[in-house]
Amino acid sequence: MSSSVFNDLRQEGDFCDAVIRVKDVEFQIHKVILCKCSKYFLAFFRRWSSPGQQVFNIGGLSADMMALIIEFAYTGSVHVTGDNVEELLLAADQLDVPGIVQNCCDFMEEQLSVKNCIGIHRFTKTINCSRLQHKAFSYVLGHFEEVVFSQEFQQLSVENIIDIIGRDELNVKEESTVFEAIILWIAYSPEERKGHFATLLSKVRLALMSEGYLKSNVRSNELVKNNIECKLMVRKALDIITCIRPNYSSVLCNHLARPRLPNAVLLAIGGWSGGDPTNGIEAYDIRTDSWVNVSNGHERPRAYHGTAFLNGDIYCVGGFDRVEHFNSVRRYDPNTHTWHEVASMYYRRCYVSVTVLNGCIYAMGGYDGHTRLSTAERYMPETNQWSLIAPMSEQRSDASCTTLHDKVYICGGFNGNECLQTAESYCPETNQWTAIALMNCRRSGVGIIAHADHIFAVGGFDGTTRLRSAEAYDPRRNTWHELSSMLSPRSNFGIEVLEGRIFVVGGFNGFNTSYDVEYYNSITDEWCKACDMEIFRSALSCCVVSGLPNMAEYALPRDALPLLHVDGESVEVSESDESV
Repeated sequence: MSSSVFNDLRQEGDFCDAVIRVKDVEFQIHKVILCKCSKYFLAFFRRWSSPGQQVFNIGGLSADMMALIIEFAYTGSVHVTGDNVEELLLAADQLDVPGIVQNCCDFMEEQLSVKNCIGIHRFTKTINCSRLQHKAFSYVLGHFEEVVFSQEFQQLSVENIIDIIGRDELNVKEESTVFEAIILWIAYSPEERKGHFATLLSKVRLALMSEGYLKSNVRSNELVKNNIECKLMVRKALDIITCIRPNYSSVLCNHLARPRLPNAVLLAIGGWSGGDPTNGIEAYDIRTDSWVNVSNGHERPRAYHGTAFLNGDIYCVGGFDRVEHFNSVRRYDPNTHTWHEVASMYYRRCYVSVTVLNGCIYAMGGYDGHTRLSTAERYMPETNQWSLIAPMSEQRSDASCTTLHDKVYICGGFNGNECLQTAESYCPETNQWTAIALMNCRRSGVGIIAHADHIFAVGGFDGTTRLRSAEAYDPRRNTWHELSSMLSPRSNFGIEVLEGRIFVVGGFNGFNTSYDVEYYNSITDEWCKACDMEIFRSALSCCVVSGLPNMAEYALPRDALPLLHVDGESVEVSESDESV
């Protein structure tokens, strides 16, 4: 018998065998229906009631919440709102209705914000919902730079503050943010809280700050100046930074120089190395400026492919392994380090351009072993299906693409005869491609990325030379303008944005395959050197992966940092010719 029939019987009062009374409100019910959705009611009716009892009083919740729980027992659905979610969750937890508990937790997880994450985390300590508790706390750590200005942060206990700022997972670009947060917290109730300052300061990684900031902002602070213990911490941090003090290694035991974990890592996947394709995967840890080899050796090598990070998974699309031009797509789960096959594309594509827009993966152009392609297709992970979209206006192999303002942009490439200067955008709503302004030069093997409301085109090959030049497209004006050039020329490299900087990774410089990495600051229009990869390679693909619960597995181990010997004491510090 369907649940709707039972609900109709309940509403008509037919065959009901019990009455639930909450305060002065009575609900006629069928015991077996409530027992099915709650072990509490099963025990209540079986062991905690008298024989023949028909009326059952339940306290600790309102009649409105009881009505919702009974409705759920009969229909399997419940209307959760911002107004009722906390009261409903407490009631469902009390009566052990896991279906409603899950619905409420899912709702609260979706509502997490800078303003409520601390309150939700505090609330979860009163109920059995470990996943929501973890999600809320992770949200606090991940959005700490904004959370510190919320009213909830000011009302945290000193124990809560210590727990938060002591975590490696605390996401801050600058350690000065942590120092300023504790100053802000103390200022909310100075007489009551200033006695905790030394304990809080010991959790700040002072040696990660600049020497100038330590001297100008920390050492000069009145709370520091009036506390001998705090002054000693600052002096030790300055000694670590300048590498001049004795007994260096003992200072690092108190975490003054221990890097935080990154909230996101840049993955360099596959490529061409030493004359062969590679299956090597390296992760860039921006907090330590270092690469970590996270290859598991279980995946088939591929180069000239595309990658995409979507819904917590990494997709490797198309490519080439010297023997086969792939139409296959592989999905990598970074939590379990396992690979899975998903639906193949309609076309074989190496030199493919891949990007993500509105929950879909787009694969465009490329080379199938015979022809440069103008075709394009789109993958929906929910259905595990590819569908063809309108073809581009011309054949593009070895181009690059990105997304901005709900459009896909693809630039440059090679059409089989010449390197291309053209670029075009795709609108999913109309399924149409539109030409945009020409780049300032021809670019095949180019890197294209969206950042700061512009499309950046970096490096590549113009048919004669590997390029250092870079330019940016303003979609509002339909114009390109030149930027500072890279430190090194390169084509067929990886490109991604990490913490507001554009990283370019590896590639081919015209003579050798490279492992060097540099990044661009769009505010200063400057390129700077970053740590080299371990694997030299071109034809790789990069993606940025964020929010992993196992992020420590993709970062330099914090308990095994290399040692630098200074004046006899140990000090922890962070550390071929091929044609394309």
